[in-house]
Amino acid sequence: MGNPVVHFEVHGKDAKKLSNFYSKAFGWKIEHMPQMNYGMVDTASGGKGINGGIVQPTPGSKMSVTFYIEADDLGAKLKEIGKLGGKTVMPVTTIPNMVTFALFSDPEGNVIGLVKSEQPKG
Repeated sequence: MGNPVVHFEVHGKDAKKLSNFYSKAFGWKIEHMPQMNYGMVDTASGGKGINGGIVQPTPGSKMSVTFYIEADDLGAKLKEIGKLGGKTVMPVTTIPNMVTFALFSDPEGNVIGLVKSEQPKG
């Protein structure tokens, strides 16, 4: 079985303005998390499609759109990606009670995320 895309992020210089745009344009419900400068997106699609986030990146970072692929063993997947010509951008990282994730770049330099299949409860 393949690995599904399970999350997306849209990065922008003004995350609040960007959140307002997507909310009005597509009817997305966005829960703002100011402590993380992040907006958790519920696309309100009734189970069709995926949800995501809108984030203001750290200074000096470029604007981008990132999607996240679910995998059971992120460390093993990063090793496999490395053998295929990709590079680890962010090693496996856990935000307690939220998510375990990592970032890699593909051979063309696109940054893609990995998310651990089983997320913590709570």
